[in-house]
Amino acid sequence: MCGIVGAVAERDVSKILMEGLRRLEYRGYDSAGLAVLEGNGLHRLRVAGKVNDLADSLKQSPLKGTTGIAHTRWATHGKPSVENAHPHICKDQIAIVHNGIIENYESLKQAQIANGHAFQSETDTEVVVNQIYDSFSDTGNLLEAVFAATDKLDGAYALGIISPSEPGRLIAARRGSPLVIGIGIGEHFIASDVLALLSVTQKFIFLADGDIADITCDGVVIYDENRKVVKRPVSISELSHDVAGKSGYRHYMLKEIFEQPRAVHDTLAGAFNNGRIDETVFGQKAGKLFDRVKAIKIVACGTSYHAGLVARYWAESIANIPCDVEIASEFRYRKSVVHPDTLFVTISQSGETADTLAALQLARHSGFAASLAICNVPESSLTRESDLVFLTRAGAEIGVASTKAFTTQLVALLMLVTVLGRRLGMTSETEAAIVGQLQQLPGRINSALELDGKINLLSKQFINKHHALYLGRGLLLPIAMEGALKLKEISYIHAEAYAAGELKHGPLALVDEDMPVFAVVANNELLEKIKSNLQEVKARGGRLYVLTDTGVQLEKDDDIQVLKVAHVEDSIAPIVFTVPLQLIAYHIAVFKGADVDQPRNLAKSVTVE
Repeated sequence: MCGIVGAVAERDVSKILMEGLRRLEYRGYDSAGLAVLEGNGLHRLRVAGKVNDLADSLKQSPLKGTTGIAHTRWATHGKPSVENAHPHICKDQIAIVHNGIIENYESLKQAQIANGHAFQSETDTEVVVNQIYDSFSDTGNLLEAVFAATDKLDGAYALGIISPSEPGRLIAARRGSPLVIGIGIGEHFIASDVLALLSVTQKFIFLADGDIADITCDGVVIYDENRKVVKRPVSISELSHDVAGKSGYRHYMLKEIFEQPRAVHDTLAGAFNNGRIDETVFGQKAGKLFDRVKAIKIVACGTSYHAGLVARYWAESIANIPCDVEIASEFRYRKSVVHPDTLFVTISQSGETADTLAALQLARHSGFAASLAICNVPESSLTRESDLVFLTRAGAEIGVASTKAFTTQLVALLMLVTVLGRRLGMTSETEAAIVGQLQQLPGRINSALELDGKINLLSKQFINKHHALYLGRGLLLPIAMEGALKLKEISYIHAEAYAAGELKHGPLALVDEDMPVFAVVANNELLEKIKSNLQEVKARGGRLYVLTDTGVQLEKDDDIQVLKVAHVEDSIAPIVFTVPLQLIAYHIAVFKGADVDQPRNLAKSVTVE
């Protein structure tokens, strides 16, 4: 990973490539480069740094051509450097860009060294370009060379390939990593994300796993994994070409935090019918498939995993249905017992998360009743491969740290639990209460956003902090975990979350006057329990920051700072309480001078293991 752009046209494509790279910057990367075919020559420019650095270099050394490829790299094999940046070139004849990981690169590398290749980088990608070159030397045809070379690759890849021997031709190949083709008039494009191409087209073909595409100005021919010509449907994207704007906000993350009332409203649009949740929002076959469901298995990564943990509480307390939640990278590599009436639920913002996709592919052959994807991207691999789909309507999320995608995932999961619960004895009064709370949710989030000014002032206290603890109980424990994740993602403060009842079983040893402790406190049956946990922190000299609602009374104390949201019902409390924790992480990161939207070492869409 991380970002691919390519183009073949009757005009100079260098500006198209650069604009595509700018639109992919949100994904996180450490180097950038492009290569174009100019006349019969292949010309390349690479930098270890940002797209702006590449643009500056391009001003000094202009490159123009009608066929080209470009890339932003997030380091996997090899450190960030010019030598490891893409595109990679073999003997001035083959240039490629690559997302993914080649698992058998070591054996291929040794064979290629024995065959006379000298390696210029530390990357696994270099074995791919060498393999294509060797096959091209044998076949004299770029497409046939890609067929032959990819047959020898194990692992995941999205590839864009050009050669000065065949100007006006761009080859694309996909296995495991996402790749789309943009359809123009007399010109065509490739990218790892539709956002990269919205300035030039709204029409896209989504390559299936194993596809290889032969792309020229005149058209696109796609071959499936059996090398048979196939037709893939053309989709019209509903995204606006200016979707990636900040709309006056300082950072994308802040914009997306404040977009949450709208995102939740849009996610709920059309979901209700006569005061009940319309189960067809999960798909036309949902009713029939849900009739079989007696248990839920949720698999996800990162922030989406935290959403799944909240859903487990909802499923078992509201719907009385067993629910198990696993990290996707763990699920796919362990032997598990499958109960046949279990709904397999995957959650992903991008729908391209490698571990989650692999878990779904495993589940399809494991005896689950059906699969449901909760996703923010309608054209993603996850949605295409699932039996049922719930599309969150968060809109494009540019900031690496997920915000509005998370809250809309929680909305989707609460609706899912409710729909399943009414099959298992949930009363109509309970469902009506949940529907009413969901309908009020955008307004409740707006009220929580009014804490922004107070949080901004409070956050100044953390400029010199390096560690933090987050505490929660019950439904709010996963929210404490999410708050800790947000803080470490964007401010680089080491933060850990614990069930408050676990304090005395180890974490209490860390508490002193230099360790800030955030507590998320709901106004429910666990209130007195967590108050006792807070006293344990105070007794050790800890500094407490408590997020709660207006119905909770806490003793006034110089060692406790309290942020209160308007009273919120227990079932939607996780969604509302998330918002101030996002703001806390955001403002601390800003005061510490961190790169909020593109935190170091991270990528937005994790398309490799």
